[in-house]
Amino acid sequence: MITTDQVKELREKTGISVMQCKKALEEAGGDMAKAMEVLKTTGTHVKEKKSGRDLNSGVVQAYIHGDGDIGAIVELLCETDFVAKNEEFKQLAYDIAMHVAAMNPADKDTLVKSDFVKDPSHTIDDLIQTATQKFGERTEVGNFTRFSITGR
Repeated sequence: MITTDQVKELREKTGISVMQCKKALEEAGGDMAKAMEVLKTTGTHVKEKKSGRDLNSGVVQAYIHGDGDIGAIVELLCETDFVAKNEEFKQLAYDIAMHVAAMNPADKDTLVKSDFVKDPSHTIDDLIQTATQKFGERTEVGNFTRFSITGR
């Protein structure tokens, strides 16, 4: 039997809807780690299913590091302005901009495959899959640029 505390804990860890968390826990027999894997697999399927949708909205987010000698600008795309205006979506764009400033990825493929600077147990692609699952919209990194005064 799945408890509400288990569902709440999984939801707090992932930000995914209560119903999706409950289904994942049921499929995993109450095992939290297995439920996380179920959600990750489900997220991959959701991302693939939504891959043909048009990206008509999004945000441009900047990150400037400490003393201002390194910065990055990231374009995070989604389907609607409803999602683009969501604070969690904007925070994801900010986190990706910070990651770009810190890691200086050569291209988008390198960016999405890289371990997230704030939590190396997840890749940028994992974050995008979670956002796609959470918001119910295709989400993708568009253009990004890193700037450095010192050339690093």
